[in-house]
Amino acid sequence: MTRLGGHVIADQLVAQGVDTVFGVAGESFLSVLDGLWERRDQIRYVGARHEATASHMAEAWGKLTGRPGVCLATRGPGATHASIGVHTAFQDSTPMLLLLGQVRREHQGREAFQEVDLPAMFAPLAKWAAQIETADDIPEMLGRAFEIALADRPGPVVLALPEDMQREETAAADAPFAEPALREPDPAELDRLHTWLGDAAQPLVIVGGPRWSQLSADALAEWAVGSAVPVAAQFRRQDHIDNTSPAYVGDLGLGTNPALEARVAEADLVLLLGGRFGEIPSGGYTRLPVERRLGHLVAHVHAEPSELGRTWHPDLAIAAAAPLVADGLVARGPLGRQPRAMWAQSLRGDYETWSEPTARDLAGVDLGHVVQHLREMLPDDAVITNGAGNYTVWIHRYYRHRRYGTQLAPTSGAMGYGIPAAIAAALHDPSRTVVAFAGDGCFQMAGHELATAVQVGARIIVLVCDNGMLGTIRMHQERTFPGHVEGTALANPDFAALAIAYGCHGERVECDADFAAAFARALAADGPALIHLVCDPRAITPGALLA
Repeated sequence: MTRLGGHVIADQLVAQGVDTVFGVAGESFLSVLDGLWERRDQIRYVGARHEATASHMAEAWGKLTGRPGVCLATRGPGATHASIGVHTAFQDSTPMLLLLGQVRREHQGREAFQEVDLPAMFAPLAKWAAQIETADDIPEMLGRAFEIALADRPGPVVLALPEDMQREETAAADAPFAEPALREPDPAELDRLHTWLGDAAQPLVIVGGPRWSQLSADALAEWAVGSAVPVAAQFRRQDHIDNTSPAYVGDLGLGTNPALEARVAEADLVLLLGGRFGEIPSGGYTRLPVERRLGHLVAHVHAEPSELGRTWHPDLAIAAAAPLVADGLVARGPLGRQPRAMWAQSLRGDYETWSEPTARDLAGVDLGHVVQHLREMLPDDAVITNGAGNYTVWIHRYYRHRRYGTQLAPTSGAMGYGIPAAIAAALHDPSRTVVAFAGDGCFQMAGHELATAVQVGARIIVLVCDNGMLGTIRMHQERTFPGHVEGTALANPDFAALAIAYGCHGERVECDADFAAAFARALAADGPALIHLVCDPRAITPGALLA
């Protein structure tokens, strides 16, 4: 029996366990869309309003499921729009598959309508970028795409689908389900690491990276408490350990607690457990000096061998999936609490003080009050999403994640991420409360997806933090060129009225006292909701005024 190439593509997605695909329809992949229609009882197609946001929905889906989130987009303009999600997936180590319609094979190389050399364009952005040349190759190529997206350090794969190739008939059999093997840690290396941690008087674990689960996060927290080992989170990986656990001591990201920064330098053993420790968590590559003092040891665990020693040369490098290393430490038993107990308690005290908002004399809504209210009343499994901007510093500092998979935030620093990520989260599990934070600039890069949320019934609550500017850039602008304000002021619409026009519940809040009731109404709304928070433009961070 033969099948149409576009239908075989849809069949391969089913074979790989895909049940949701995000995209923007294009004429270059009509055969694939028809294949999805044939499989509509097994795959849900979510039509977004823009390829950039569709790709971020797919990236967020990859974070939520641990399997590649799938995005469909058309050639040329659609591909360039969707590239932002590929960049996010690469920097965030998220499994993702971007399928792109392409011009007919016989037209390629002539600068045909909307033609771009897609494998060449995406080569530096993806783990693998290729073109499927014949329908017979579809199962093998898609199977390989899933394997590569999931292997070692997960990431994005991009496949170009020539329009005429999709209309070919093929008798090729489906590829098997991709289940790549995880790198197992060497038992001798685990023994060495466990001994080092036991000998350390002032250890610090910095957790991050992909492949974690609720089970592994709970096991790490329990072991760390029993061993009096403090655990910090890398940038936007705060849900990798329960923030209410006595072991959790804060995050190394934007607006890091200065006390925690000092502790990194004071630690006699730093264990980087799973993350790359890139520019943001490393404070511009300064928190771990290349020339370390005597007695300051660094151990690095990462699934991708090429990442080990890329920035620092660790004293112990373990090429393995971080949760498996955590499991190995747990299996070797707790270390006992002495002599580390006072060190761990001190770091926890620093975090608890830092994460409590202090009252400030501000006009409008204080985001510290907003985040504090949410952390006190939201259920443990509520999902918090955000894009990029100074408003995120309030979330990372004051919210306390209690479960894994409750933080969807781009380590790539992509604006416009929060709303599409929230839609993905709401579709993945409609029973969970999903709250998306967006700055006024961030919202206007993705606010059109409220239409998608209404259409697909995604119950999300969007909090728009409106200070009338691109706050992060304005902060740097004032610091570098005081008083020279250029390109950062924003003339904004009435965001609540805009939300209502889309069919959402919308409200405007101008003072702290009105937020709790407004949020309760948003929770009770039968569909998406938006609250327009009018913020004081002077409050550029939780601890600093713009002046």
